[in-house]
Amino acid sequence: MSEIVKEFNEYRAKMNDKILADNNKVIKRIFNLDTNAYAKGALDVKTKELLGLVASAVLRCDDCVKYHLETSHKLGLTKEEVVEALSIATLVGGTIVIPHLRRAYEFWDALEEQR
Repeated sequence: MSEIVKEFNEYRAKMNDKILADNNKVIKRIFNLDTNAYAKGALDVKTKELLGLVASAVLRCDDCVKYHLETSHKLGLTKEEVVEALSIATLVGGTIVIPHLRRAYEFWDALEEQR
């Protein structure tokens, strides 16, 4: 596994475990809501991941972008589909999104390398 992907996943898992170990009801419910929001519904899971990716890029959350990129990759979305979604994010968010777009490309390449 690419180091950038491995480091992200290890840190995320470690900190999520630590956060959830505090047993805060509100935080646990937010985590649960986040999980359930991306389940199949009127929209399919792939569409929801792309929506999450776009929102994350516009909000400039690199961790969120990485999470949605990896999930999109696991769901079999193509680079073309992901880049098209990121192009919408860049259009909506403006040029301030470009540094996050660079890191998104880097992370997608790392995901592809681990195949």
